[in-house]
Amino acid sequence: MIPINTVIFDLGNVLIDWDPRYLYRKLFNTDDEVEWFLENICDQDWNLKHDSGQLFSQGIFEKSKNFPEHIELIKAWYQRWEEMLGGPIDESVKILSELKEKRVLLYILSNWSAETYPIAEERFDFLSWFDGKIISGEVGIVKPDLEIYKLLIKRYGLNPQKTVFIDDKDENIKAAKLVGIYGIQFQNASKLRKDLQMLKLI
Repeated sequence: MIPINTVIFDLGNVLIDWDPRYLYRKLFNTDDEVEWFLENICDQDWNLKHDSGQLFSQGIFEKSKNFPEHIELIKAWYQRWEEMLGGPIDESVKILSELKEKRVLLYILSNWSAETYPIAEERFDFLSWFDGKIISGEVGIVKPDLEIYKLLIKRYGLNPQKTVFIDDKDENIKAAKLVGIYGIQFQNASKLRKDLQMLKLI
C-alpha cells in the first residue's frame, strides 16, 4: 500500500455537531412535531438543494407557497441557522490537530450551503487549519456525485492513492473509493483514531 499523506474531512457530524433539531425543539412543543416537520416540510431533499447552490431565499419562497401556515418556521431555518450548530466534536478536532502537527495535508469536502458556511468558518477556528476546501454550495455539486471528488483532486493536485477520505455517510465513502481514494466511515472519534493509526498517520 502506498503511504498516505493526505486526509480529506467531511465536516457535519465528523468535526462539527450539526442538527436542525437543536433549533426546532425550541419552536415546537413535542419531539413528534419536530420530526414531522423535518420529514415533511424542511426535509433532507429540501436542505440538499441549498447544499447544491440554491439560495435560501428561493428555497424558502418555494416551500412557503406550499405550506403558508408554516412560513415562519420555514424562514427560521435560515434566520436562526446558527442555532442548529451544537459545537465542535472535540475528540475529532484533537485528531485533526495531531494530523496538522505531523504536517499531513488536510482538505475539506463538505455538503454545505455557501450562504451558511461562512458562519461556521467564523465560529470554528480549526476550519482555518486546512490546506484547501471544496464546499458543495460554492461549486454546485454535492456528494456522492463523483464530479465533486474529481474536482477536489484536480484543484489541489491530489494523488488519490495517497489520500484518505473521512465521512459519516456510507454512500459518500463508496463514491470516494470509485475515484481511487481510500475511505473511512466515521462512527466515533475513538474508532477514527484506530483507523488512522493503522494507516500510520497518527
